[in-house]
Order: sequence, then structure tokens, then C-alpha cells
Amino acid sequence: MPAYPTLKNRSVTLAVTGGIAAYKSCELVRLLKKAGADVRVIMTEAAAHFVTPLTFEALSGHAVGIENLTRDMPHLAATHGACDLMIVAPATADILGKAAHGIADNLVSTAIIARAAPLAVCPAMNTRMWENPAVQRSVKVLADDGVMIWGPQAGNLACGETGAGRMMEPEDIVELAAAALAPKTLTGKKAVVTAGPTEEPLDPVRLITNRSSGLQGYALARSLMQAGCDTVLISGPTALTAPAGVRVISVKTADEMHTAALKETQDADIFAGVAAVCDWKTAEVAPQKMKKTPGKESLTLTFVKNPDILADVKKARPTLFAVGFAAETENLEANARTKCVTKGADLIVGNLAPAVFGKNENTVIFVTKTGVTELPTMTKDETAQRITDFIAASLKDGNHA
Repeated sequence: MPAYPTLKNRSVTLAVTGGIAAYKSCELVRLLKKAGADVRVIMTEAAAHFVTPLTFEALSGHAVGIENLTRDMPHLAATHGACDLMIVAPATADILGKAAHGIADNLVSTAIIARAAPLAVCPAMNTRMWENPAVQRSVKVLADDGVMIWGPQAGNLACGETGAGRMMEPEDIVELAAAALAPKTLTGKKAVVTAGPTEEPLDPVRLITNRSSGLQGYALARSLMQAGCDTVLISGPTALTAPAGVRVISVKTADEMHTAALKETQDADIFAGVAAVCDWKTAEVAPQKMKKTPGKESLTLTFVKNPDILADVKKARPTLFAVGFAAETENLEANARTKCVTKGADLIVGNLAPAVFGKNENTVIFVTKTGVTELPTMTKDETAQRITDFIAASLKDGNHA
């Protein structure tokens, strides 16, 4: 699980309503707590038939509210004072309708109306219920009122059907909660990030690639999204799960990544070329598997250059804020300086390749046209945040090409 510093010491009210997806809310509480949030749970009486209040009390460390008509006015206590965010998960068709039309007939619906904190709802219901015009009208009213609509996702439903209506997975909800509470230093900007390795086929069976895990690129895409960017992640083959709220374009070869990057940056403000792109590809891909031939002890392949994605993006969009990465095995600072100039980048993030591939820590330098800054060893999430902060400060000051 990534680190989510924006959730640390923040107060989150989780409202659980009466749907089978209520069991997922137990994991949601656990993950929010793991991220450092203080979680308080309120429930409808229907929700208590699916998961007992005692379960949520044990997970959250706080008493759980169900009854509205008590002396201490729990509908106010749940969403006032220190509450930073209210999440309704699962959000049934019933609670969506009540919230949209100001109906307050239980603790959850009353707390929604009385809240002072931002509100997010995570719909969960049968596909036909979700697609019903009345439910869609309620969702539109809530969205127009500034309520964040998280989900639903498509997949197998408890009723045995398949379609839209699954509650968003707890990991994704935590991702969006962290984004909701993050400072919006890049609101209104579009960012395009490349990540992971590329693959170049030799024949239908074999290929050449590299050891990039994609961790740094995915972390940067997440950080930019949390800062308010409309973020597109162009990813080579990785084993990573895409950050919630980020649009992903999957590619394999350098040519595919090049095409996608040029297309997506046509209206972008920021480009970060984090991917470890293969510099070379074979001049021709063998149509059949290359076999060992008796008596032939060597094989000669002709390689040609792959396109330079960072340089081509910057050439097509000179005003774009362009970030490049230099993973080197020697002469890191000199090579990063050269790359900054030749590719027209606004920032080059340099590191020593053998030390970072597949690991969650990174030691980098920031290289610009005016100087070099050495950063201490930190996690890739922290490195991503430092890059995001640098971009935001540069765009604010107009300090880029």
C-alpha cells in the first residue's frame, strides 16, 4: 500500500448503509487507519444487519453511532468539529435519493445534511437499479452540489449478475480520499506520465526489455492526480495496479508509447517521461521463431534507434513543462546535464540505475538549466511528491521554457 501523508492525523467519518457491500467497509476502515486517519463510523439500522456495530467499533477504536435521537446530537458530532471528510460506503439507492432531496430520517441521512466537511459517496447496487433514471437523477443532483461520486465499478455482483454496480474497492477509495484531502496546487492542469519498461520483439517468442518496475512513474502519476491534475499514465508492461482516478493507456513498444505520448500531450500542461524506454529495436522482427542452426555459433542482429519521446514531445509542445529521467551507470551529473540541454527539458531527475530498479527507495538529483540539487534518499512516493512540488512551484513562478 502506498504512503498517503494527506490522510495522516485527518478525521474521516465513514457512513455505512444497508447493502451487502457493507462487509467491504470493514477493510476500508482498516486501510484508512493504516494510512494514519482517525476514523469514526456511523450506520443505518439496515447496515447493522450486515455487519455488527461491534465490528466497526473494534476496527475504528471508537463507539459507533446508529440512533439519531439521543441527547448528544450524534448527527452533528459525526460531521462537525475535526471532521475533514465524510464518506458514504456503501451508498445505496435509498441514501442517494435521500441525500439528493434533503430527507433526514435516520442518523446517516441527517449527518449528510448537517455536515461541514466534504462528502464522497460510493454507490453499490444492482446494475438495473444503478441505471434507473431516478437514481441517475439523484447522482446528478449530488454531483451538481459538489458531492464526489466514487464508482461504482463494473464486475460480478452479489445478485449473480455482471455489470456496473460494484462498490469501489477499499484500496481505490483510500486513494481518492487521500487525493480529496491533498493540496490542489495543480488544479486545472493536464499531466501525461510514461512509466515502466518497453518491450521490443525479436521474433514471435523473444523480446528485449529492461528491469524497470514502473514504481516511480506510477507514484508520480498518483502524486500529480492528488495535486489536482487530470492525469494520463502511459504504461509499459508492469505488475502494478493503476492509481484510482488516473486514466491508463497500456503500451508495449517504444513506438506505441511515442504515438500515445504525442497524442495525449497535444492539450497537456505537463509531461513526465519516467518510463525506461528501450533505446534500440531490431531493424526487422523475424516472422518465425529464430532457431539454433547446427554449425552456426553466433547470431548477428541489426538494431536501429527508437524515437526520442521526451525530445519529440518538447519539440511539438515547446511551452509544455517537461520532466525527464536519467538512469545512469556512471557520470550521473554530467549525463543528466547533457540530457537536460539536448532534450529541452525543464527538469531532469537523475539516479544510478542499478540501485533503484525494483526497489521502493531512490536517491536522485534534480538538474535544471541553472543548477543541480542533490536530494536525500527517500521513498519513491516521497520523490514523486518532491517532483510534483517542483513542478507546481515552477508553473506558479512561470519558471520554465
